[in-house]
Amino acid sequence: MILSFYRIKSLCPALWLFGMLCFFAPLAYSAQTNVPEVTTDTAAIGSGHAEKTSGKFNAGEMIIEHIVDAHEWHIAEIGHTSISIPLPVILYSDGSLHVFSSSRFHHGEESYNGFKLETEGKNKGKIVKVLADGITPDESAALPIDFSISKNVMSLFISVGLLMVIFISISRSYARRKDHAPKGLQSLVEPLILFIRDDIARPSIGEKRYMRYMPFLLTIFFFIFLNNLLGLVPFFPGGANLTGNIAVTMVLALFTFVITSFSGNKAYWKHIINAPGVPWWLKFPVPLMPIVEIVGVVTKPFVLMVRLFANITAGHIIVLGFMSLIFIFGNMSIGLGLSVTPVSVGFSIFMGLLELLVAFIQAYVFTLLSAIYFGMASEEHAH
Repeated sequence: MILSFYRIKSLCPALWLFGMLCFFAPLAYSAQTNVPEVTTDTAAIGSGHAEKTSGKFNAGEMIIEHIVDAHEWHIAEIGHTSISIPLPVILYSDGSLHVFSSSRFHHGEESYNGFKLETEGKNKGKIVKVLADGITPDESAALPIDFSISKNVMSLFISVGLLMVIFISISRSYARRKDHAPKGLQSLVEPLILFIRDDIARPSIGEKRYMRYMPFLLTIFFFIFLNNLLGLVPFFPGGANLTGNIAVTMVLALFTFVITSFSGNKAYWKHIINAPGVPWWLKFPVPLMPIVEIVGVVTKPFVLMVRLFANITAGHIIVLGFMSLIFIFGNMSIGLGLSVTPVSVGFSIFMGLLELLVAFIQAYVFTLLSAIYFGMASEEHAH
């Protein structure tokens, strides 16, 4: 039998909760797959503007620029014109709230209202205060608190909205067509729901308790899976790989940690503090084993956070690296650039197909490990 209507509908509050927490999390790194157009003296950067590179293509700089956040959504470069979607800038500084469009910065070339988008130096990519000349950054002033709707945040809202539309429509379809075979979007999503229930939740948590964790497990699986897929799309609304953002993976892992901690029964905590079968001299007078067990409780969500972030980010770096070979050899010789193009494109396509598999595997692994942690925390150890 499929999951009941109210079980699927209960995903929605969890999705909004994820959205709000991820919005206020510090945005660190995100991956995007837009490949810039490069001439002999410029390299289009992920933020949407071009910068001089003395006639040489800097692959490392291009890749780094493509895995950091931006205050605008870069679409394409046509000639010397950058096409991008401006996003809202929300700053809190000196007791005042400043709200305006990122287009006021003109890709970091101009300042607005005493603020400037820094394009170089230690604060590159951040909004800083400027002196009266409107150009020189004010080194003595503290950075404003940035609550802007950046590309990562906008991508988060888009993915949350898509998930809500998908699952609300599916739940309504279940309500209208009770005891009927799945149809349309139901037939696509239901096998995944049953897979999470029968192959992840039930074996890992147990028959008696697995249903209470199903809304969370379904949420993180589809949230990670959808954003992994969106990160592979090189054009809007894709290109901002949310799961390549370590702040977002941290929030997801933090949810798993909190739920595991509150799900832990007496036996779970007792075995952490006083593990059975361990020699007494490893527990008293120096509590060596309890310290090891407590560290293990913390490292489990840490590993979840790093695994997802590293795998997704690494995949995009590899694709960008292969595409960079075209421009690197093209700067040496047009013939070399043309000859290496089929190889680079071929490997990029192969990596793209491999990332489709990784998109599912990483969502599956995160969900499976979360379910295992819940099962370990809630099972009885008396026997």
